[in-house]
Amino acid sequence: MNDASKSGLHHDVRLIESEAFPLEFVCKLAEIESWRKEIYRPIYHIHKWWANRLGSVFRAILIGSVLPPDKNLSEEFYRKHDFLGITVLDPFMGSGTTVGEAHKLGFISLGRDINPVACESARVAFGPLHREALLQAFNRLSSSVGERIRLLYQSHDSKGNVCDVLYYFWVKTIECPNCSKQVDLFPNYVFARNAYPNRKPDVGVYCPNCHDIFSDSVTNHSVQCPNCRFSFNPHRGPASGATAVCGACNRTFLVAKTVKSTGQPPSHRMFAKLILDNSGRKVYLPITEEDEKNYRKCSRALKRSNLKLPSLKLEDGYNTRQVINYAYGSWRQFFNDRQLLALGLLQREITAIPDESVRSAMLRVFSGTLEFNNMFASYKGEGTGAIRHMFAHHILKPERMPIEGNVWGTAKSSGAFSTLFKSRLLRSIDYRSAPFEITVEKKGSRGRRSYGGSFPFSGQVELNWPHPSRLSSKRIYLSCGSSSKFDFPAGSIDLIVTDPPFFDNVHYSELADFFFAWQKNQPSPFNRDFSSTRNQEEVQDADSKKFRTKLLSVFSECHRILKDNGLFVFTYHHSRSEGWIALAEAVMGSGFAFINCHPVKSEMSVATPKSQAKEPIQIDTIFVCRKKAIDTRPKSDFSVALDRAIELSEMKATRLQNAGFSLSLNDRRVILLSQFLVEACPQRSIKELSDALSESISTLDSSALNLAVKINSGDMRIIGHPKEEGLQRTLFEKPVVTVRE
Repeated sequence: MNDASKSGLHHDVRLIESEAFPLEFVCKLAEIESWRKEIYRPIYHIHKWWANRLGSVFRAILIGSVLPPDKNLSEEFYRKHDFLGITVLDPFMGSGTTVGEAHKLGFISLGRDINPVACESARVAFGPLHREALLQAFNRLSSSVGERIRLLYQSHDSKGNVCDVLYYFWVKTIECPNCSKQVDLFPNYVFARNAYPNRKPDVGVYCPNCHDIFSDSVTNHSVQCPNCRFSFNPHRGPASGATAVCGACNRTFLVAKTVKSTGQPPSHRMFAKLILDNSGRKVYLPITEEDEKNYRKCSRALKRSNLKLPSLKLEDGYNTRQVINYAYGSWRQFFNDRQLLALGLLQREITAIPDESVRSAMLRVFSGTLEFNNMFASYKGEGTGAIRHMFAHHILKPERMPIEGNVWGTAKSSGAFSTLFKSRLLRSIDYRSAPFEITVEKKGSRGRRSYGGSFPFSGQVELNWPHPSRLSSKRIYLSCGSSSKFDFPAGSIDLIVTDPPFFDNVHYSELADFFFAWQKNQPSPFNRDFSSTRNQEEVQDADSKKFRTKLLSVFSECHRILKDNGLFVFTYHHSRSEGWIALAEAVMGSGFAFINCHPVKSEMSVATPKSQAKEPIQIDTIFVCRKKAIDTRPKSDFSVALDRAIELSEMKATRLQNAGFSLSLNDRRVILLSQFLVEACPQRSIKELSDALSESISTLDSSALNLAVKINSGDMRIIGHPKEEGLQRTLFEKPVVTVRE
């Protein structure tokens, strides 16, 4: 008897459908993994993708979707399973978390995504990766094109010695619309600081008078340049928010409007560099005439070259509008001439590698290098990865003080090709051969690792899917295209596990075109028939009704190909009513019913968009669905469903709180809304549930504000709760309360 038949796949109720699902255990694993996702699940981080979900959460989902309720997930999680013959499909594959976790557990693993960048990244991550062959290819690249690129990033220190440049610092400049003088768009003159200023308060300061640089304390708001004795506030530059002030005529003007009127993106000016001297010490120095001359040589070399460079134009969209307003018209304009020369040379050398698997892997590292080596990257400072990549804010944000890194890199570089080859690709190869899981017991600040509970990755990827009867658990099946239509017969898939996109958040294709602008010049099975990654069938739209229609189309196809006893499980959270209503209508309209939900820790809580939110959502809901036709739960009054939802939400919130997880107001909203969909769903039409959700928002809002979660003997206190007006706010307005224990 194989593990599939022993597992309880055909039991009427599975562990994830019941309240026995140990959400506390899953949250503790997720909390540890979320801090170092690229360490604990490196295979999903070879290349950038958005909303990378946590591998430990999806492993728990998969095991819980097969085992009966009497099994102990905290024990089964570390056991080596072989769910032979059970098919798992992810119709929104992204970076491949579901696909990889299912493969490790012995499932037949299938993944599809509409975006060719995601598909190519997953193909490389799961395909053949031979460590020795890759190391040999890397060494050949290092001695050839790597040496040529390193020469582009050489300068001299203050004593005239040749040195490597780690980073060049640039500032955007535009012409004053009043007097035509160039205005540097410095938001402040502190260009370098440590990631831990309380411990290391020294900062690098640029003098706007003589252009020298010097060191001072981050706490000082009045400094004097030691070179020219000019006094100024280093924390206040000519650019502030949407405006800038011309130092020559004192005229204040709108930056974006001025830039757009020129029809060209802003110019850039180098003003500082960080070098490695002969002793290996990092030293900040001002830009010299030699540095400017070397850059001009790169510009001339670029013009003479016949390198394949990005030609893809920018298209208007939710995530591209901001840069289009800064007069950017193509993805090529995101790079300066030296970056284009270095990247073009590197791409040409890699595409000449004869071994397809080695070439594809190196091109993925190259593509990842693009994220850190462009004029939208910024400086995080010493004490951490120095380069803040261009997608730190999930948007295309024109950076007023961009940083240019050394494209090939040194031993002390950040975001360079050589460093990403080691930190991303080699680390993933090691994980593939010996995958491990995190335990809830920590070793210092790191999670402990448990080996032996998973199959190593086979390295076998199929792009042509056979009939379900001929699928093999030793292979991973990938496909690029819309998930609204599969060439599978009805009732052929056991489990569908996924993480669908949000309708109004990150528009993946608009951002992924940054990578595809280069990828389309490279050999890839997913490049054909694509001029851009944008697709009319992509389940992403700023209009909630269009989003619902697209999501409904995919969910309906999932319903068709799922077996009658199969589970449809996905993770979700949202901050707006439209997102929840669209989800409810898509699930019910496709023929599914909400069976249960579990709140679990979401992605890293210190991510930039979350750290800037007053009440960040740090909880994902795991929704468990079955086909509506076999849902035998009785219909209840909405008032009963609402009371039951509030009761169960408080119970689940209490469980999380007692496990050490603090919940924001928006977290409690997510828990309440999810539970309401589960309780109000049975034996109702789409319209009934949608109307009930809309009508219950104000009540759920009041419940979220008043949800007192008991912690041992003390209550969770809602600080600053506006007793009257707060209860009248709709559930999805920006909250004004903060929650503390």
